[in-house]
Amino acid sequence: MSVLVLHRNPFAAFPYRRWLDGDAPGLDDRTPYPGDIVVLAARDKIESAGEPLPGDADHDFTHLELFDTLDDEAVPSRALALAEEHRITHVIAHHEADVALAARLRERLGLEGAWSADITPFRDKALMKKLALQAGIQVAPHTVPGSAQEARDFAGRHGFPVVLKHRQGYNSIGLRIITDRDELAARLTEAYRDGPRDDLIIEAYVPGRMCHVDGLVVDGRTVAAWPSQYQYDLASFGVDPGPRVDLTLDVADPLTPRLLKLIERTLAALKPEGSRLRTHAFHAEVFHTPDDGLVLCEIAGRSGGAKIREVFEILFGIQLAVQVTRAEAGLSLPAVEGAVDERGLLRPRCMSGQVLTMKRPGLVRALPAVPDEEWVRGFWLFAEEGQVIAPASGSADFLTATVGSAPTRGECERRLRELGARIIGETKIVPLGQEEA
Repeated sequence: MSVLVLHRNPFAAFPYRRWLDGDAPGLDDRTPYPGDIVVLAARDKIESAGEPLPGDADHDFTHLELFDTLDDEAVPSRALALAEEHRITHVIAHHEADVALAARLRERLGLEGAWSADITPFRDKALMKKLALQAGIQVAPHTVPGSAQEARDFAGRHGFPVVLKHRQGYNSIGLRIITDRDELAARLTEAYRDGPRDDLIIEAYVPGRMCHVDGLVVDGRTVAAWPSQYQYDLASFGVDPGPRVDLTLDVADPLTPRLLKLIERTLAALKPEGSRLRTHAFHAEVFHTPDDGLVLCEIAGRSGGAKIREVFEILFGIQLAVQVTRAEAGLSLPAVEGAVDERGLLRPRCMSGQVLTMKRPGLVRALPAVPDEEWVRGFWLFAEEGQVIAPASGSADFLTATVGSAPTRGECERRLRELGARIIGETKIVPLGQEEA
C-alpha cells in the first residue's frame, strides 16, 4: 500500500503524513501508514502563499518532487514513473486542476477510486449542463462555440452580457463577463487567433446572487451538506479591493432546503449507477435569481476553495480534506457524528463564514494584526511585510483569509464585515514605482 499525492496547494493545511497515520479527530486507530508517501507539488502555489520551499529535511514524505507548476508537461509521465517505481496503490488529488490526471493514473494502473468517466461530468461544463438539463435542472443557455462566428451568433440570440470561460476552467481563471459587441470582438479575436477550438463555453448572463452548497458524500450517500451565499462577485477578484464576505444560510432560510434538494438531484444526474466516485466532497454554485429561481452554475466533485473546508469544519466538525485524503488512500474515515435532520443530514452546530482580501500588485508595507476575537476561528496571511507581490491571478489568490462563527447568519455577517473593514484599514500595499512617495 503506497500513495501518490498531486499537491497544488500550500503545505501548511495539508499534513498528509499525520492524516494517513490516523492522527485526526474522530479516528481511534492511529496506526502509522505502512507504505510510501510520494508527493508531486507545485512550487508556485507554495511560494505564493509565503511558505518556504521544503528541503530534503523539511518534510516527512518518502519522496517529494517540486515542479514550477503542476501544469508542467512532464508531470504526467513523471507521476506514472513514480507510481510504477513505488508500486503506488492509491492516488490523491484535492485540486480541481489535478483530479483528471489522478483519474487517468488510476485507470492506467487499474487502481481503486474515480476513473476518467466518473469525474468528466464534474470537469466538462458542457456535459455537466447537458446531464443537468436532462434531469430537469435549470441551467443558463449556453453553447460550445467552435468558431468566433458561433460565439457572435450566440450573443446575437441572447443579448449581453454573456460569459466566456474555459470548458474545464476553475477559480474564475480566464472567465470574462462581456458587456458589448466591441469587447466580444476583441476577446474572440484573441481566443480564436489559432483557428477553431472546442475548449470554451459561452453562456447567457444570469442575474442574481451566487449561492454555493458544500458537502460530503460517503459510500454514495450525502452525510453532510450546507448552503452559503457569496456577498461579492467571484469574477471581480482582479478589481475588488474590499473585503469579500461569504456566509452560511440560516436553518430557517427558505432557500436552505431548496438548495440542498437541488444539489442532491444534480449529484444523482452526474453519477449514474456504477460510478466509481463513491466517497468525495463537492462544491456546487447556484444562481438565486431576482424572480426567486435557482439556476445551476456548476458543481465540482471536490471540496471548495478559499477557506470553505474550515467553514465546513466549524459547521459539522468534519475536515473535508482529511475525509477525502483517507478515502482516496483506501483507509477508514473519521467518524461523522451529530444530530441529523429529517433527511438524514447532519445539523450545523452554528453559523459560519469567511472574509477574504485579494492580492494586489506592489510592495507590502503593512499587514493586519492577527485578530484576537474569540469568535475568530482561523486567520491566514499569504504575504510578508517587505515583499513585492503580483496581482491576484484567480479568485483563490488571497492576501488574507479569516473564518468565524456566530449563532445566526446576521450576527456572523456583522462580525465579518467589521473585521474586514479593519483588515483593509491595516493593510498597506504601495504600487511599484511609488515606494518613495
